[in-house]
Amino acid sequence: MTILLVRHGETAGNAERVVQRPEVPLNPRGVAQAARLAERLFELGFAHVLCSDLVRARMTAAPLAARGAAVELTPLLQERNFGELRGTPYAEFTEDPFAPGYAPPGGETIAVFHRRVAEAFALIVERRRGLAGSLVVVSHGLLCHALIANHTASASVPDHFDNASLTLVDPEPPHAVRLINCTRHLAGL
Repeated sequence: MTILLVRHGETAGNAERVVQRPEVPLNPRGVAQAARLAERLFELGFAHVLCSDLVRARMTAAPLAARGAAVELTPLLQERNFGELRGTPYAEFTEDPFAPGYAPPGGETIAVFHRRVAEAFALIVERRRGLAGSLVVVSHGLLCHALIANHTASASVPDHFDNASLTLVDPEPPHAVRLINCTRHLAGL
């Protein structure tokens, strides 16, 4: 039994390289990615889905729910809040919004974000312990990165988690990562 960590499917904001707004849905490619991801997750088997409450994550989990999977929503799994920067194309930035000391206006500092990620990881571990099977966790790129970088025994962490990617994490300490940022289920899309 494991933790099946996934990043949501593609949105227009991802394709256009724009800092995401909370209400951005999956684009048609993202919907197709979510369907393919669901097929792979059902092949692996799971007992429960823990999901960010943002629409793009909920849409990624929708094919799982449509086939009877229980989906629990939580704001702890949301992407980092970039406040007033949301909706801004990356090409327009004059300073790095991902720099450790940068505090986005009206958004989360990196310290606040990492505290929330720690809470999210504690919830993930707690939910997984209460299940007789694997736990699917549907979240966002920066949150996936922070979870793997700060709460697992992974020797290497990719700079970027692909849309609808799958990462397998052992549920017990040291939380070894057995597969990271895998997208083989998206071949041909």
